[in-house]
Amino acid sequence: MGNKKCCCGKPGQYFNNFDKILDKYEGKESELIPILQDIQEAYGYLPQDILEALCDRTGLHPTQVMGVITFYSQFRLSPTGENIIKLCFGTACHVKGSEKIAEALKEELNIEIGETTKDNRFTLETVACLGCCGLAPVMMIGNDVYGKLIPKDIPAILEKYR
Repeated sequence: MGNKKCCCGKPGQYFNNFDKILDKYEGKESELIPILQDIQEAYGYLPQDILEALCDRTGLHPTQVMGVITFYSQFRLSPTGENIIKLCFGTACHVKGSEKIAEALKEELNIEIGETTKDNRFTLETVACLGCCGLAPVMMIGNDVYGKLIPKDIPAILEKYR
């Protein structure tokens, strides 16, 4: 695989991380989640050509791999921004105004939920619950938690990450 080129024309070093990851495992179906986690850690997401190579090397069927990827929300099939914003839409956050926070974020970032800004700084996502109901409405940027939000808080918070 070292001489292979990916779809974007990158030379074999593109696959070196993949080769190192797969060398740690036996390629069993029971190892699929940790393999995917390591691939995503190395590439920032799960590139299609790497997934194809995974199937080739392990003998796993693409539907098995995609079934796992689409079942677990932790996996990404496209690159994300350097700062991932997770806005809670759980019951407490919804009742306390997460919709208004979403609108403020979308306006400030000029993107919709699920999108990444053109400068690749931010990706905006919603989650079912962040487990911080007492701070509702709440969002996370990376590992930083922001609670009891009101729309006017959003520009100053985002400025910290620009």
